Amino acid sequence: MASILTLPVSAERAQGEERGLDHGVGAAVVTALTGFTLVVHGYHPYAEDGGLYLAGVKKLLHPELYPYWSEFVTEHLRFSIFAPMVAGLVRGSHADLMTVMFSLYVLSCWITLFAAWQLAARCYVSRNARCGAVSLLAAWLTLPVAGTSLLLMDPYVSARSLSTPCSLLALVGMLDFIGETGSDGARRWRGLAICVGALAVAAAMHPLMAAYALGCVLLLGCMRCDRRLVRVAGTTGLCVVAVAMAAILHWTAPAESTAYLRVALTRTYWFVSHWEWYEQFGLVAPLVILSAVGLGRRTGREASGTVLARVGVVAGAMALVVAVLFARVESETHLVARLQPLRMFQLVYVVMILRIGAALGERFLRRQVAWWVATFGVLGGVMLYAEQQTYANSSHIELPGVESRNDWEQAFVWIRRNTAVDARFAMDAHYITGQGEDAQSFRAIAERSAMPDYSKDGGEAAITPGLAYQWMTGEAAQEQLNTMPDATRVAVLRPLRVDWVILRRDADTSFFCAYENASVEVCRLP
Repeated sequence: MASILTLPVSAERAQGEERGLDHGVGAAVVTALTGFTLVVHGYHPYAEDGGLYLAGVKKLLHPELYPYWSEFVTEHLRFSIFAPMVAGLVRGSHADLMTVMFSLYVLSCWITLFAAWQLAARCYVSRNARCGAVSLLAAWLTLPVAGTSLLLMDPYVSARSLSTPCSLLALVGMLDFIGETGSDGARRWRGLAICVGALAVAAAMHPLMAAYALGCVLLLGCMRCDRRLVRVAGTTGLCVVAVAMAAILHWTAPAESTAYLRVALTRTYWFVSHWEWYEQFGLVAPLVILSAVGLGRRTGREASGTVLARVGVVAGAMALVVAVLFARVESETHLVARLQPLRMFQLVYVVMILRIGAALGERFLRRQVAWWVATFGVLGGVMLYAEQQTYANSSHIELPGVESRNDWEQAFVWIRRNTAVDARFAMDAHYITGQGEDAQSFRAIAERSAMPDYSKDGGEAAITPGLAYQWMTGEAAQEQLNTMPDATRVAVLRPLRVDWVILRRDADTSFFCAYENASVEVCRLP
């Protein structure tokens, strides 16, 4: 990638750059950075929400799976076409599911970075600035978004993997539609088509994230307009509408059951008052940085970058206002909290990172290849270290068909190969955050029914109130499963018709354990 910075720019290519359509250079840079992204951030297909989506896809491909507690596998499918789309790709290609998922992961990284390049091309004239912007995004692609329990991009495939690049492309399309003075009509209408099409795809994949992207697109349309009345009235009107809609949802929300209230209050990332100070700082810092950028006055294409920074400030500030007013622990209802308005900061973070990276490339690194390599080697190395600590007991890149070195995954694979499809399992409610587990999803790997857990199933119940009682029952039954005596385990689990229990290797039990390794034992309930 760095060598591209030193190439001479021909007249024709310079004209392409001026129009923001330097596709060849962009594709080359993005392709190189996609490999960089894979090396730095790794790939963990069964982790966190990746396992949630994978289980849903497997249920569509093999309906006999998960005959018990299946609502925790299928409920999220009604919000998105992601799982049906992946299932269709598997059937149509006759390829292995995990091969399809890995291909989608690489493709989603490439499309995200390419969309970021296109956005940078509308905001920065200098190629150094564009390369710096997209390179920094590639280096920080799995950066946590404050305390929202959201990453810029997950190291696995989910609906957000496709909605995120669509959100960026929608901003690109809006910038083309609003256009600079003298822009040709064909390009403007093509931009509108890209904007609408990208938002439609994002909505089909992840409606909530698409709604927040729509808010940013509308803000951009108002704030980039040449007419001052539209800029002021439109921006003010959108802010008022956002707060009014949140107020209406808050005041008209139905009463919540005791079971739902319990599960809702476990999602501490919904409530900014429950965040650590450094997580709250993660909301303030981007707004301060983008405010400094937004105060500048620039002309031509650089004006788009300034306006985009202002959009980030207004969108982030409105999300924070809504969260502080209506997403509170002590509220009578938690519908607004359930919508997680602070997820708006995903796009705010992207805009901030692109701006910082552009300044880094243009003002400091310039055409010094050694400095580019050293800078992003260090930044990538820090993120690589963080990823390896997060998934310390798993391979950094979990390729399809390669046996896992994670003890928990090995136990789950044994279960898939050696137990009946209709077997029912119980394990500690907090297993996914246990030592050495690395957030690997039982259902996605073992392909067996399991009682609801605290983390992922708790999140599903928090979004779907009808699951709250089932979650509360399952979570309570498994709360201290590793430490309770066998007689208590039988008394608690037998009425729930559980067949097997998964315990830590150091758990005290006299049950027959058909499988064990250094971390886990899989035991038959008598």
